[in-house]
Amino acid sequence: MPRRKFDFYPLLPIIFLLGFGIATIVSVSPANLLNHLIYIILGFSFFLFFSFFDLEVLFSISPLIYFFSIAFLALPFLVGTVTRGSIRWIPLGGFTIQPSEIVKPFLAILAAWFWSREEFKLKNFLKFIWLSLPILALIFLQPDLGSTLVVLSIFLGTIIVGGIKFKQAMLIVLAVLLGFPLFWFSLRDYQRMRIVHFTNPYIDPLGEGYNLIQAKITVGSGGLLGRGLGRGTQSHLAFLPERHTDFVFASLAEELGFLGSSLVLFCYLLLFLRLLKIASLSKERSLFLLATGLFFGLVFQTAINIGMNIGLLPIAGVTLPLISYGGSSLLSTMISLGILEGISRQRSREKVIEIK
Repeated sequence: MPRRKFDFYPLLPIIFLLGFGIATIVSVSPANLLNHLIYIILGFSFFLFFSFFDLEVLFSISPLIYFFSIAFLALPFLVGTVTRGSIRWIPLGGFTIQPSEIVKPFLAILAAWFWSREEFKLKNFLKFIWLSLPILALIFLQPDLGSTLVVLSIFLGTIIVGGIKFKQAMLIVLAVLLGFPLFWFSLRDYQRMRIVHFTNPYIDPLGEGYNLIQAKITVGSGGLLGRGLGRGTQSHLAFLPERHTDFVFASLAEELGFLGSSLVLFCYLLLFLRLLKIASLSKERSLFLLATGLFFGLVFQTAINIGMNIGLLPIAGVTLPLISYGGSSLLSTMISLGILEGISRQRSREKVIEIK
C-alpha cells in the first residue's frame, strides 16, 4: 500500500484565518475566548480524522447518512432550546450543537453519491428534489434561511458539474423564477423585512435596518489601517450586534482596517484556489462531485457573510468560516476541509500507483 501524501498547502491560509478569528474574539468578546479555543482544538481533531478517513466508506453508508441527517435535524424540534424565536440548537452540557451546521458536509456526500450513480435527467432531478425536501424543510422551519441557502449552494454545485445541459439549466432557472412568489410568502415576516430594508435600511433605521446600517458604519470607520485591536468603538460600545458571530468581519474591518481586511480576503483566495485545484484534479466522479459541492458551499457562505457585512447583500444570518465564533460552524467547516484534504491525499495515492 503506497503512502498517501498529506497536502500542506491549504494549512497555511487555514491557520492564518483561524488566527484572525482568535485576535478578533480576544478583542470584541474575550469572555468567549476559552470556548473558541476548545472549538478550534476539536475542529482540528475532526480535520485530521476526516483527512485520513476512507471516503469510500462514507459513500457506502450514504443511505444511513441520509436518514441520520433527517433525524438529527428533527432533534431541535424535540429537545432544542428557543433562542430569539429560532429553535436551531441542542443543549449538550455547557455547550450547544446546531444540527443544520454539522450536517452540511454530510449533505455534500449525499449529493455526490446520488449524482455519481445517476445521469442528469429530469426524472432523476425530480427524484433528487423529492429526497432533498425533508432536509431543506427541517432546516428552513427552524427557521434558518442562511443554512438553507448554503445547503442549496452545495446541491447546486454538484448539479452544475454533474452533467446538466444548458437547456436543462434554463428550465430549472425558469422553474425557480416561477416559484419565487411561493418562496416569498413562505418566509417569516422578519425575513421578508430584511430583504425589503436591504434596498433602503433608512426606512426603519432603529428597527429592521439597524443591523445593516451599523455594519456599514463599522466597516467604514476602520479606514486604511484600522483603529487597532481593542479600540473599535462600534463593536466595543455595542452599537454593532452579533459582533463576534454574524458581523465578525465588520468588527475585524474596524480594528484592522482596509489592509487587514484585504489580507483576510487574500487568505480566503489562496484557500479557495487550492480547494478548486483539488476538485479539478479529482479523477473519480464521486470525489470530483464531493469536492465541488464542498467548494461551492464554503465559497457561498463566505461571500454571503462578507456581502451582508459591507451592505452588498441582505442579512442572512450566516457565519464567516474559520473566523466567526461558533462551535458548530467551525466544526462543520473543519470537517469539510478535512474531507477535501482526504480527496487531495486520494489523488496523491493515485499518482503513486500510476507511476509504479
